Amino acid sequence: MDETPDFKSLQEQIQAALIATTRTSGQISSEDLGFQRSLNPEVGTALDEQSARLLELSTKLLKSAASISDLRAPSLEDTDDVENNWRNVVDIIDSLLEKSDTCLDEYTGMIKRKQQPEAEQSNPNQKRHTSNLSNAFRTQNLVKPQLAFDTKPNNEDESPWKPLLDSKPHAILPLEESLGTMTNDFDQQQYKHPYETEILNLQYPETVYQKADPIPYLPVESTSATFIATEEGVLEMLEELKTAKEIAIDLEHHDARTYIGLTSLMQISTRHKDWIVDTLKPWRHKLQVLNEVFADPTIIKVFHGAFMDVVWLQRDLGLYVVGLFDTHWACRTLGYAGGSLAFLLKKFINFDADKKYQMADWRIRPLPEEMFFYARADTHYLLYIYDNVRNELIDRTKPEVPDENRIEMVLQKSKEVSLLRYERQVYNAESGRGPGGWYQLLVKTPALFNNEQFAVFKAVHQWRDRVARTDDDSTNFVMPNRVIFTIAKIMPKDMIALLGTAHPASHSVKSRTGELLALIQAAKARGRDGPSMIDVLHPDSLGATAKANIPSLAAGAKAKDSTEPLVAVVDEGELRSDNSAFWGDAFGSSIWDPSTLTKSSEEIRLAVPLPQLSSEIWANGSNTTARSSRTEDVIPLASPAVPSKQVQNDDEAFVLKRGAKRKSEAILEPEEGEASGEYDISLNDPEDEENNEETMTKAERKALRKREKKAKKEAKAAAKPQLSSGQPTEGEEGEEPFDYSKAESVLHSKRKENYPEGGRNKKQKPFDPYAKSADAPKGMRRAQTERAGKSHTFKS
Repeated sequence: MDETPDFKSLQEQIQAALIATTRTSGQISSEDLGFQRSLNPEVGTALDEQSARLLELSTKLLKSAASISDLRAPSLEDTDDVENNWRNVVDIIDSLLEKSDTCLDEYTGMIKRKQQPEAEQSNPNQKRHTSNLSNAFRTQNLVKPQLAFDTKPNNEDESPWKPLLDSKPHAILPLEESLGTMTNDFDQQQYKHPYETEILNLQYPETVYQKADPIPYLPVESTSATFIATEEGVLEMLEELKTAKEIAIDLEHHDARTYIGLTSLMQISTRHKDWIVDTLKPWRHKLQVLNEVFADPTIIKVFHGAFMDVVWLQRDLGLYVVGLFDTHWACRTLGYAGGSLAFLLKKFINFDADKKYQMADWRIRPLPEEMFFYARADTHYLLYIYDNVRNELIDRTKPEVPDENRIEMVLQKSKEVSLLRYERQVYNAESGRGPGGWYQLLVKTPALFNNEQFAVFKAVHQWRDRVARTDDDSTNFVMPNRVIFTIAKIMPKDMIALLGTAHPASHSVKSRTGELLALIQAAKARGRDGPSMIDVLHPDSLGATAKANIPSLAAGAKAKDSTEPLVAVVDEGELRSDNSAFWGDAFGSSIWDPSTLTKSSEEIRLAVPLPQLSSEIWANGSNTTARSSRTEDVIPLASPAVPSKQVQNDDEAFVLKRGAKRKSEAILEPEEGEASGEYDISLNDPEDEENNEETMTKAERKALRKREKKAKKEAKAAAKPQLSSGQPTEGEEGEEPFDYSKAESVLHSKRKENYPEGGRNKKQKPFDPYAKSADAPKGMRRAQTERAGKSHTFKS
């Protein structure tokens, strides 16, 4: 193979090899390998060897592909491992294909290769070292910086969270008056937003509504980025920020090894300079001096996706944003194909943001240079993006049409984001409602528990929250949500089953397995008499209402056996929605229409009127005579025909079946003078007879059945002497039994000489078993379908 082949020849060789391999594997899989194994043991041995070799090669390929990503390659030892780890295999392949697609675009020149930092270009060895180092910087086991804070977080405090403000710059309403209380959506008392009045009365500067040429961003090499790790550095940065008209702000957050979260880094950029502020210093609460700029309504603060940034600034640093412009809402208002910062960087800067450090552990100090460059890039270009989206919003704004006043829509959405408040994660353990509660988790996850599983789910969720508060770790770090659902479904009974279910298990879980196992057993016992999941999620359901109003139902539920399946069975009506969750009321459907097949009881009427039922009907008075006279008027039902029992004589020829006339022919030719005939026709309507029988009393119905039985016996007794005398009975007259002793041979039959009309040469028609059905009524003709062939097109 040539050392420098062109890409086309390399592609053709790879495709030919892949096609040949795919065909061979398809041919092998189409064979009955199980049969071949049983037929020849050597085939089975060869197949096992090749399977082990392929699994080993696949494992090596996956490890090689995962080495350039943050994914973990599974170890494939048998075919079961392939099925169990298929999701991981797909993720690795997807990541590899995405990187291949990017490399191909760079190779063909469709996109430019991302510019590297100056230090990386000068020292390629350092680049390789920092790149490998950054892949391991995910949730490191570091000393928790919150232990050194001057104001340490108190995870056990469940009182309303009070803003950290010591003063309120640019205030319209004084700080003391603005810190009133309110009730949130979960009926919890919370402090109001201290800058609510200032934000609601905010008037953005006129420059926001005026179109202007975008101010070009300065190259990264010609601008400086300063790392702020001292109080003096913060004050120097503050003086420079006061002279700016717009600033760009972004945050880096850590939420694994802390219960409430940790703002680890803050990036601030002006048109000429970038700052990276270390927010993990013990004096971090003194950063609220930046409110002189953050709360200044004359300075525009540009964020991208400030939904969580605004809350984190309040919680950790006591900073509030007045004069926010969120470029995320600008993307949505303008209808861009993407809404991420990476999309905007590519659209306006042609810069490919490397997002592999987005989930890195930002508590690491000193900060690696690659992570420093990533953090700086988030705000360095943001003001230039702001200029472009602002101009486009102004161009597409129609002030006279409210729905098309796009610039005002973005500013209004930005105000709403600024008014977000931080609230402590305190929820009701019984109802699950509140920040961090199990109610929203259960509603969003498609799971259905029985009473015991539901009780275990609530208990484990509450236990996880308590352990996370004690250890100052996030709830997902202690135990992921999926593990809680798995434990609730399986309800492990021993330590081995619990550790196998709670995988991967954190140190907090491993050190408390005995406590957790006892908790599961106790919750399971309580759940037998506890409420069901549907009753708690839908308290207005029929089951919950009935149990609340009827004590016997609740007692019956307690007496039920505890052997329930993993998935509980509930009434379909409690789970079915009144309308479609996806289409809403856009399209009507019979599924959500009330059923009209079963009529209401008021619409049902009997064909025969019934007498009014009262206590006099059942009295033994004069009604007895009326009932007897009504019984005499009833016309007796015709007795059904009783098949006569045939007696076989010794000298009679053996027959398989005696001929009988069809019922239709017998009806057309009844014998004259026939006594109580088999074909007597009753003039009574069958429905009337049924209704009459229903109106009879029990004694009358019994007497009627006796008369019918007696008539059957008499008809049977009259048929016996007729059979013994040899006279043909009804259905046999005019027919003789078939004698098989005189029948012609079927296998050695003689050729018939009675040719049909037309002579010997004319062929006799074959026997048609459907000849007699030719006179039957024919069905509707088949609709003529389109026939194959050419169609004609006529031109004018």
